[in-house]
This record gives sequence, C-alpha cells and structure tokens, in this order.
Amino acid sequence: MADHLKTARSEADRAEDDAKVRASVEATLKDIEARGDAAVRELSAKFDRYEPESYRLSQDEIDALIGELSERELADIEFAQRQVKAFAQVQRDSMLDVEVETMPGVVLGHRNIPVQSVGCYIPGGKFPMVASAHMSVATAAVAGVPRIIACTPPWQGKPNPAVIAAIHLGGAHEIYVLGGIQAVGAMALGTETIDPVDMLVGPGNAFVAEAKRQLYGRVGIDLFAGPTETMVIADDTVDAEMVATDLLGQAEHGYNSPAVLLTTSAKLADATLVEIERLLGILPTADTARTSWEEYGEVIVCDDHDEMLRYANDIASEHVQVMTDRDDWYLENMHSYGALFLGPRTNVANGDKVIGTNHTLPTKKAGRYTGGLWVGKFIKTHSYQKITTDEAAATIGAYGSRLCMLEGFVGHAEQCNVRVRRYGGVNVPYGEGAPHREAAE
Repeated sequence: MADHLKTARSEADRAEDDAKVRASVEATLKDIEARGDAAVRELSAKFDRYEPESYRLSQDEIDALIGELSERELADIEFAQRQVKAFAQVQRDSMLDVEVETMPGVVLGHRNIPVQSVGCYIPGGKFPMVASAHMSVATAAVAGVPRIIACTPPWQGKPNPAVIAAIHLGGAHEIYVLGGIQAVGAMALGTETIDPVDMLVGPGNAFVAEAKRQLYGRVGIDLFAGPTETMVIADDTVDAEMVATDLLGQAEHGYNSPAVLLTTSAKLADATLVEIERLLGILPTADTARTSWEEYGEVIVCDDHDEMLRYANDIASEHVQVMTDRDDWYLENMHSYGALFLGPRTNVANGDKVIGTNHTLPTKKAGRYTGGLWVGKFIKTHSYQKITTDEAAATIGAYGSRLCMLEGFVGHAEQCNVRVRRYGGVNVPYGEGAPHREAAE
C-alpha cells in the first residue's frame, strides 16, 4: 500500500476557491457583453494599469518592438517556432480528406476545414510567455486558419517585445495588448472594435480558464485548463537533485501549481524532500514555488511500478516526467495524462519552450478524455454524401423509409419515399414505409 509522505490541500478547499472565481468571472463577462469597449478599458486600467489609445498594435508598433530584441533573442524565437511548426505540419499532413464508394452509386466522404477565426490568449502578467505564442498562433497558422487574433497582457507597463515578436512571426493577423477576463471576453463576445471569433485557445490563470469554460458553447475552446501540473515518476535509477529540480521547475508557474512525486524508493523520496528545501533556499522564484509546493505538493511512495501506474492514470497530470528502468512500459500503459517526458535526458521545460510538441495541455484530470492542443484542434472534419444512380437512390431510400417508420418518423420516411417513387418506380402510399425491393419487383 502506498505511503503518502506529503499531501496537498483538500479538494473541498480547492472547490471553495473555484466557486469564488466562478462568480467573479460570470459578473465580469456580463459587463463586457453589455458595455463592450468601455468595460474592457475599465478592466485593463484596474488590473493592468494600462490605458493606451488603442489596444490593437499597429504594424509600426510591432516593428519597433521587434527591433528591441537582439539578434540572438530573435534567432532563438525563430528556432523554437520552426520546431513547433514542423511537428504541427507533420500532424496536419496526417489528416487526410477521404472519399469512398461504399456500394455502387453511393459516395461518402469527409473534408478537413480550418476554423475560420481563432482568438489566442498568450499569458504574460507574471512571466512573459513567449512560447505560448508558438503553441497557439503558429499552430493555427499551420492549420490554415484565415483570421488569427491574439491577446497578451502588458508586461511591466508595456507590450513585451519578445512576446509580440513571437505572436507576429507565428502568423497573427491582429495583436491586442489585453490580459485576463477582458481579453478572453472581448475576443469571444466581440466589442465595438474587436470582431468576435469562433474559437478560443491558450492557457491562462484561474480567471482566464474559468472565462473560457463559461464561454464554451458560444465559442469553441481548445480544452479546459487550470494551473500547471507536474508529476515525476521515478525509481532509484535517478537522484534527488534531478527529481527535485523537475518538481520545482513547474511549481514556480504560480501559487497553486500541483507537483507530485510517485516513486518506488523511500530513500529517493526522503532525499527529494531534503533537496527541495535546499533548492528553495537558492531559487530566485522560491516565493512562488514554495507556496505551490507546500500547499499542492505530494510525495507518494508506492510498492511497485504497477501501483505507480494506477496512481499516475488516476491523477492524470498535465506533465508526466518518467525516469525509471522501464520508461517505454509507461508509454505503452499510461492512458490519462497531458504529455509524457520520457527519460532523464528529457524534461518538461524543453516541451514547454522549444522541442516542438504543443505545451497547451489538459489539467484537472481532463487527460482522461482529451489530449492537448494540436493542429487538429483548429480543423473541423465535415462529412458529405451523394448518390449518383437511380438504383442506389431507390435502394437506400427503401431501407431509409422502413427504418424511419420503425422509429415513428413519418415525415422522415416520406423524404425517402419520394426518392423510391421517383427513381425506383415504386408507388409508396403516404404514411407507409417502402416495401422491400424484392417484393416491389
């Protein structure tokens, strides 16, 4: 039986926090819908202390901000985007339109069509999230979305040059310096100056995530995302420094970022707890990381790998770092998670920033029913059908008529009967199902 050396805040406490966020977001979205730009401007001034003449950046402003970057900074952004775009293109190429003749004269198919307008949220209030622009904007561009708009909050009172460069190079058509609920609400609901979009994507804080949840249905969203989560699955093949570093590396995201260690080694678990304290003494972001670790960190010592697997699939963490003597076994057997990072040479930060897979991933156990953001999220697969011969129209119509009558849908049946009469030469009385073709002949 597993030994819980460290536990996190209770689910009840977390639910109370969620309820407060929910109420605040609901009121704010109603205000944005009622008052448009005026509400957005008030919210920006209140929360970001930012009130420019226009929240949309002009091309001259974009060029000037990009010009503030060094050649090395710009080259690094471009390198990361090449990795993300290359993998997204491979994914897009795997999504094929299909057409098949299932029986003589009956043609079925589907087409993959991009969503027509997407709003990308790029966080940046606490940390300028350059990489999030690659994941949303650049991936939408590879999908062929014809209108991509992006919102990102000001950073230290003004647009962040690196974030704006990444958004622009990624392929955004409109860039707004807006953060929080006001950004998400403006993109989804529309205002006097911002046309609404069909879909919202991108990570954010609890308020942004809740706003997306409440807007779902009015617009599409990529997924329900909460605070960053990380899990390390480790045995005695790795050391405490590696494990502690990987746990705290994600805990610095915010004050409520869960970090969980699953291990079969009590020795590693104890050593990791000591190493975490040592690292928190020197980590520049220790104030944030410590709060996350103290309130949301967990250490669970399991009897064997099978028990670790059961816990891992149940927790369904966003990021799962696997460092064991059987990493590929976890790849084959894990079914609920955001993304896997296999082996000690791999790490979550590479996935977040540069390696090429998408870092917008499911949290709060959503990995049980969805994967993360990828090029396919921006694609709608639409089916079509056509019947090209009289014989097929009559045959399918006869089956359809009888099946509609089986359910009591007379009007539906008559749609089929018209075709049976017209193309099959069989007189079907109104309100009755078509006879079997053999009997008719």
